[in-house]
Amino acid sequence: MSFTLARRAERMNPSVIREILKVTEKPGIVSLAGGLPSPESFPVEAMRAACERVLRDTPKEALQYAASEGFGPLREWVAAEMSAHGLAAEASQVLITTGSQQGLDLVGKVLIDAGSGVAVERPTYLGALQAFAPYEPEVISVDGDDDGPLPEALEAARGARFLYLLPNFQNPSGRCMGAARRLALADRAHEIGLPIVEDNPYGELWFDAAPPPPLSARAPANSIYLGSFSKVLAPGLRLGYVVAPKAIFPKLLQAKQAADLHTPGFNQRVVHEVIRDGFLREHVPTVRARYKAQRDAMRAALEHHLPSGCRWKTPAGGMFFWVELPEGVDATALLPKAVAQGMAYVPGAAFFADHAKANTLRLSFVTVPPADIERGIALLAKTLKEAA
Repeated sequence: MSFTLARRAERMNPSVIREILKVTEKPGIVSLAGGLPSPESFPVEAMRAACERVLRDTPKEALQYAASEGFGPLREWVAAEMSAHGLAAEASQVLITTGSQQGLDLVGKVLIDAGSGVAVERPTYLGALQAFAPYEPEVISVDGDDDGPLPEALEAARGARFLYLLPNFQNPSGRCMGAARRLALADRAHEIGLPIVEDNPYGELWFDAAPPPPLSARAPANSIYLGSFSKVLAPGLRLGYVVAPKAIFPKLLQAKQAADLHTPGFNQRVVHEVIRDGFLREHVPTVRARYKAQRDAMRAALEHHLPSGCRWKTPAGGMFFWVELPEGVDATALLPKAVAQGMAYVPGAAFFADHAKANTLRLSFVTVPPADIERGIALLAKTLKEAA
């Protein structure tokens, strides 16, 4: 006798990125693969002091079960922050999640039926595809350009349950939608009755100018917004949030209750203790400065080392370069050769719901110092030249 797997389990696949990260743990590998924030950016002392204050002032409350919606003062902080960025929100619309990845799972659980349509960018975030897959959607890829999905291409998504977007420094492409494209997309989606799920983990990691206001601000009653503390504080806290219309919020809350009762209350109180007096206004600019320097180091290395036929655009924020190799080069097949040389990347094919572009790859620049970035790109170029 053995267990019988549910049909949804057959649609679950291991994360390509997580599998690659296991390989990069080998000594001497320059890993440009994982989208991990730099540990040098973690505010360790601020966290230590906040932990001490929470355990001193509210130890019983912090260590007890808590409300499924989240810690009230933290929800109020999120609502105020969203309103300052153009998305009017009330604390009653904020659900604190165990990382924004859980927000994606809750959205899938509440909105997707087997066979229903879900529209995504081409390419899109691999973690979202994984989160939605168990609910058995029909994924519709929307055509776009360097500014994001094309408004006229949304016609292919008519009738879908929602359109999933990452407007700011997208993972994997690094692109940031301009203000005009955001307005056009939001208006066209509203015209055809297509709700928007807007994911924004990287929006604060801009280098020269802040991105435009969120698309959700254009039609808040038809949009769900996801945010995260992972990229601006520390991913190990597993703290994110969902801002949802009042009509859909109760179902998201019920799904959250069924999943894990509540996000760790201790973590929520510690984060609120850190950020409540404006800490992020001083901390985040230091993260931006670090990442911008590493972005510039990768741009210089790409320009110096990669052979002709390779194409990329320099991101204005975030954590990633998206590289197109010459036609006919398969980045997945090339990866073992790159690892043998001493570097690793993420093949781009994993980020496509369909019609994958095999000659693409993603490079992360935030966890590796400039000297290692230069060495890693040189090894990539050597791999390409030997394969050619």
